[in-house]
Amino acid sequence: MQSETLSSRPKAQPERGDAALQPQDLAVTILGAHLRRPGQRVWSGGMVEILGEFGFSTEAARAALSRLVTRGLLERQREGRLVFYTLSSRAHELLSEGDRRIFTFGRGAPAADAWTVVWHTIPEDRRVERAQLAQRLRFLGFGSVQDATWIAASDREQEIRALLDALDVEEHASMFLGRIARGTERALLLSGAWDVDDLERRYRGFIDEYGIHLDARTRAALDPRQAFTVRTRMLHTFRGFPSSDPELPESIAPGAAARAEAVVTFDAIYDALAEPATQHFAEVALGEAPPLEQALPRVS
Repeated sequence: MQSETLSSRPKAQPERGDAALQPQDLAVTILGAHLRRPGQRVWSGGMVEILGEFGFSTEAARAALSRLVTRGLLERQREGRLVFYTLSSRAHELLSEGDRRIFTFGRGAPAADAWTVVWHTIPEDRRVERAQLAQRLRFLGFGSVQDATWIAASDREQEIRALLDALDVEEHASMFLGRIARGTERALLLSGAWDVDDLERRYRGFIDEYGIHLDARTRAALDPRQAFTVRTRMLHTFRGFPSSDPELPESIAPGAAARAEAVVTFDAIYDALAEPATQHFAEVALGEAPPLEQALPRVS
């Protein structure tokens, strides 16, 4: 197991000032959306061009791809003077886990009576696993009430069983399922387990930025390259919500309406721009015209 997850990487800066995007993270978003068929590979020059469309220099793009190889997320293949990349089996596993979270996030009403608590005693000499567990618990909506105690406002038993098994730390962790006594839930917000003060503003910003593309005429005015960049930026932004929004019941932390609107906006535009975005990626990075079903499959 590597020492980092998909979202943990050195902060290489783009050379045109968009601090919200980092080349390694963006490459993972792009490849996760467009390179998921077994054995499928991308040409290095094409990926450099794709990353260049977001303002990254050739040097920054090549360095990002090289670091993803070092992290064990990409595998490099050479054919003469050409270099190709494929997703590693580990990357496929992590991306599949991410898909399940991203494409189920916000789709169901939070259950006020379903809570999960995870408590662990992972020893200090396994700091890698401790860090990975913390990152992935955050992604599942958990908040830390103490250093080794995490809580989520949902039943996460199956996800946690799979996570503990993947990290090989089952013998160091316990899990509790239950409910919180009514009237005492808001104390959790005071504990600092989650920072939800800014969530509604972020959702409104997301809706304001991408909601214009709900209009069919606005989408029709986009060429494939523009459709690709809009869809990719939107997906990249939306990926951050599961880690910061614990999906608390409305009675505890108002903001569910903004979350729901953001999810509807994302789903509609992600599907509507799939064909032109996939076409552009395939032509630039794969050198082919893709079948329509090549777009990232949804997780039901």
